[in-house]
Amino acid sequence: MTRLSANRVASLIPIVLLVALVAACGAAPPQPPAGAAGPDGLEAALPPPDEALLRPGEVHLRNIRQLTQGGENAEAYWSADGGSLIFQAKLEGMGCDQIFVMDLSTRELRRVSTGEGATTCSYFFPDGERILYSSTHLGAPECPPPPDYSRGYVWKLHPTHDIFSARSDGSDVRRLTDHPDYDAEATVSTDGSRIIFTSLRDGDLDLYTMRPDGTDVQRLTHELGYDGGAFFSRDGKRIVWRASRPKTDAERAEYLELLREHAIRPMVLEIFVADADGSAATQVTHAGAASFGPYFFPDGRRIIFSSNLADPGGRNFDLFMVNDDGSGLEQVTFDESFDGFPMFSPDGRRLVFASNRNSQKRGDTNLFLADWVD
Repeated sequence: MTRLSANRVASLIPIVLLVALVAACGAAPPQPPAGAAGPDGLEAALPPPDEALLRPGEVHLRNIRQLTQGGENAEAYWSADGGSLIFQAKLEGMGCDQIFVMDLSTRELRRVSTGEGATTCSYFFPDGERILYSSTHLGAPECPPPPDYSRGYVWKLHPTHDIFSARSDGSDVRRLTDHPDYDAEATVSTDGSRIIFTSLRDGDLDLYTMRPDGTDVQRLTHELGYDGGAFFSRDGKRIVWRASRPKTDAERAEYLELLREHAIRPMVLEIFVADADGSAATQVTHAGAASFGPYFFPDGRRIIFSSNLADPGGRNFDLFMVNDDGSGLEQVTFDESFDGFPMFSPDGRRLVFASNRNSQKRGDTNLFLADWVD
C-alpha cells in the first residue's frame, strides 16, 4: 500500500491516517541463533541513549535512541534474531518509497527492493534468508501518480501493487500474487507457514492468507469495509488488524464509489482481533478515530497501536496500549506530532517505532528504538 509521511498527511486534512501495514504463528518465537547480535551485543553499535528524545509521561520508554537521520522512514520490523530491521524509506533524491534493511550491529543500510515503482509493507521471513514486500514495479518503473485530493483526503489503491519475496540481499525476486488488483500489506507468521495480506480481488478490501510460495489463498474477512495491516500473535493462534465499517447507507455508498475508483478514505479505523482463520472476530476499540498499526505484546493479551484519539483536531498521532478485550486503554507516547508503527523486538525487551520527534526539517520521519518498561 502506498503511504504518505506523517507530515505530508497532517498537512492535508485535520483527521488522517498513516495507514500501515503491515505483522507470528504455530510455534514458540524463534530464538536467536548462536552468535547472533542480540540486544545486549548491540549496545556498542547503537547510538547512545538520548533522554532528551523522551516526552513527559512516556514512562514505558527508557534509553531511547534515534536510528535514522532525515528522510521519510517508516514501518520498521525486526528480524527473528533481533539483529536487523526492514523498513520503507523515501530518502533524498528518491521519487517514492523503497525497501531497506538496517544491520543494527553496524547501522549499515542496504536497499533490498528493485529501485523501481513504489514499495511498501516489508517483512522478514523467520529464517532471515528471505524478505517480503509489496511493489508496483511490474506495472511501471516510474512512481505511480499521486492521489487526487480534489474530493478530500483519499488513499490510492494501485492495482499494480503485488506481493513479492526475495533473498535478504534483494536478489531472486519472486512474485507471490498475480491478480489484476491491489495486493499488499503482507506479514508472516512466526513459524513461517502463512502470509497474511490485504486484497481487493473479490471487490472489497479483505484479509487473506497464503503459503509462502503464494499458493492456497484463503479469505478471512467478509464484512463490508476496509480490513488491513494484519499481524499474527506470537503463538500464531490469533490476528490483529485495523478495519473500517461503514454503517449508514451514505457511508456505504461513498465507500463503494471510492473502491470503484481504486481509492479509500481512511478517516475512522478501529482495531479488531480474531482467531487465525478469521473466526470469532471482535472489535477492540470504539474510539471513532484513525487507529492503525496494531501489534500484539509478547504476552498475546495486550495490543499496542497508533491513533489520533487523544487529539480533537486529529493531527497528533500517539502510541496507545489496550487489553485485547478493549479494557485498560493507556497512552504510551506524548509527542506533539506523530508516533506510529510500533513493534516489539523478538525478546520483548525493546520497541521500535517511527516518529516526527526531533525532525531537522519538515517532512522528516525517523526510526526510534527504546527499552520497554512494563
